[in-house]
Amino acid sequence: MRDVRRRTLLTAMGGTAVAGGVPAAEAAEAATASPVPDRAGRGRGTPYDREVRRLLDRMTVEEKLGQLQQLAWSWDTGPGGGGTKEAEDAARAGRLGSVFSIFGARSSNALQRLAVEESRLGIPLLFGLDVIHGFWTTFPIPLAQAASFDPDVARKDAEVSAKEARSNGVHWAFSPMMDVTREPRWGRVAEGSGEDPYLTSVFAAAKVEGYQGPGRGYGAGDRVAACAKHFVAYGGAEGGRDYNTVDVSESRLRNLYLPPFRAALDAGAATVMASFNTVGGVPAHGNTHTLTGILKEQWGFDGVVVSDWTGVRELVAHGFAEDGAAAARLSLNAGVDMEMVSTTLREHGRKLLRGGRISERRLDDAVARVLRLKFALGLFESPYVDEDAAIGGPTVAAREAARETAARSMVLLKNERGILPLRTSARSIAVVGPFGNSGDLLGTWVVPAAAEKYPSVKVLDAVRRAAPHAKVTYARGVGPGSPGSPESGDTGGIPAAVAAAKAADVTVVVVGEPPAMSGEAAARSDIGLPGAQERLVRAIARTGKPFVVVLVNGRPLTTGGWLARTPAVLEAWHPGVEAGNAIADVLFGKVNPGGKLPVSFPRTVGQLPVHYNHESTGRPYDAGNKYSSKYLDLPPDPQFPFGHGLSYTAFEIGAPKLSRTSVPAGALRAGDTLEVSVTVSNTGDREGDEVVQLYVHDLAASIPQPVRKLRGFRRVTLGAGRSTVVRFRVGAEDLGFWTNDPHGEFLVEEGRFDLYVGNSSTATAKRTLTVT
Repeated sequence: MRDVRRRTLLTAMGGTAVAGGVPAAEAAEAATASPVPDRAGRGRGTPYDREVRRLLDRMTVEEKLGQLQQLAWSWDTGPGGGGTKEAEDAARAGRLGSVFSIFGARSSNALQRLAVEESRLGIPLLFGLDVIHGFWTTFPIPLAQAASFDPDVARKDAEVSAKEARSNGVHWAFSPMMDVTREPRWGRVAEGSGEDPYLTSVFAAAKVEGYQGPGRGYGAGDRVAACAKHFVAYGGAEGGRDYNTVDVSESRLRNLYLPPFRAALDAGAATVMASFNTVGGVPAHGNTHTLTGILKEQWGFDGVVVSDWTGVRELVAHGFAEDGAAAARLSLNAGVDMEMVSTTLREHGRKLLRGGRISERRLDDAVARVLRLKFALGLFESPYVDEDAAIGGPTVAAREAARETAARSMVLLKNERGILPLRTSARSIAVVGPFGNSGDLLGTWVVPAAAEKYPSVKVLDAVRRAAPHAKVTYARGVGPGSPGSPESGDTGGIPAAVAAAKAADVTVVVVGEPPAMSGEAAARSDIGLPGAQERLVRAIARTGKPFVVVLVNGRPLTTGGWLARTPAVLEAWHPGVEAGNAIADVLFGKVNPGGKLPVSFPRTVGQLPVHYNHESTGRPYDAGNKYSSKYLDLPPDPQFPFGHGLSYTAFEIGAPKLSRTSVPAGALRAGDTLEVSVTVSNTGDREGDEVVQLYVHDLAASIPQPVRKLRGFRRVTLGAGRSTVVRFRVGAEDLGFWTNDPHGEFLVEEGRFDLYVGNSSTATAKRTLTVT
């Protein structure tokens, strides 16, 4: 057993290393010490402090409370409509800080004029919107983007989205979502990057950089402020049900759920959104430990913490606050700076301040954070947008980017007998299934106006363009199986689909989930193909003719009994506005698929949770031992593991090499690293992409570590017969872990570490490193 008495301790800031003899609390306090705060609760010398202080000195209590209020805008009415009167009146009175869901250059300018030109102080409003994976140009859902294992995919989405949104008056995108989750029943798995904190961290940082530009350049006219959400551990909701309880240890909180948020803040994320769930029994909107202790004190976050929709008022329903006044007090004191939709702070703030239940210092701190964001966005200098320059729809370049990223995000799960790629010279092709002729493949969280004006390209149309000389027929077969739909179990169309398949050289079966079955408030207890879709796949399989299944979905699906009889399966996710074209690009080999799964696909719902980065038990799985950790009726592994994905060519990844096989803990403490290198070769007959993946296993630790942790990946493109060497740097951050110390204690302990390199989480090639 490892001697864990000699160890390296890193502070909660993840920076300067401190010798093991220094108490964790003292090390954390020293590392996170900040300048003496001024009246607004901010360190001196920060941007816009002088301007902010001048405004604070002129503001009444009501105006300060108003800056902390965000109201929702009605989708269907412009200024002067009945549904917008509350926001308009508050803007004129100078008692409104932000508006949610308004967009359009003319509408946003009209409302902005009320605040800037009619209120006493002329403080501009901040306009926010759920820009999740596109504004006019809908990109693939975030889960699909993570499957690309290419952070430039997320960066490109954010750049295009920011440009379109900002030209239409939007300043603030409520994205990226970085909730690590091991629960595919949870509908919001579609919005994140899957089950791994490292992969999620890389994509979170890329999305922030795409929205905001280099550094904190979101004052530019083509950038928006990003919002890291949901803080924190929302992906651990029990049973995969939205808004549900999360009970999590400090070590799991810091090792699994917090790293993506830290990465987003390191990339400059301007804002953070609180989550709906509890953390250790305390609702996130009232959780002082996470919002203030970790986020603002240990990490030094100087941006805005916004509540989620009515999240402050919901402290009453949680049983945490007795009434609205208590909810306002608890949330503000815990660290929430702006209240979305509910109005508890605006209603009760003056009385709470007068009674000493909230302090003027904390109130000014929250207001200062909001005002600094508005200055950083350039709203005081340029509160309006140029209505003539507003982008009115996807450009040709934006569509090309959406098409390329969608194809890059697809994962080839299975390809027996070389069914794929399809030949463009095929004489006849059948397209069957409820999504083969559907324009509803955009995915969850799409701007409603974009969904209406710019539906997704249909697979049927794209197949016809890709194989112009083929006879292409279509048969729906069954409905999509939407909950409550009267046709969900109707199989009357299957005979026509079977006839089409029998008459064709090859059949493309497009099945999956409607976008409405994923996203918020879309938890599912059964994550198989909805309705009668599985019966359709089985019927096509019984024809004996070649066919391929294309999955369009927002979460991992169980494949039931149809997978074994299906020769080829392409995971296309919900691919966005260019869905059909991107799917055809991959089906016909214009694009060689290179994506990998960012989340494990379970065999059945009863197997959940199943994820690659689990800890070992004292009785790990042993097929020959009844008294080991397993199910009697299932293998221990998922149907498809994290990191899995095939190609139309073949790759070989050699044995990894280490630049050294041992490293002193003191050297790691000082920032030293070692190199892991591996040769990857394309042994097939066509160019393709491979994702080389590095995993670490700490064999023995004072807190046992996962059997695998992803600590590096590289997507490389190689021509037939070509090879390259992929190199990774490994340091303290990759070999250590956070303990249960609430002050934040990061350890790198002595001992042996296995370093695996391969093309999925099941990689077997490894080398052992010793930390002395």
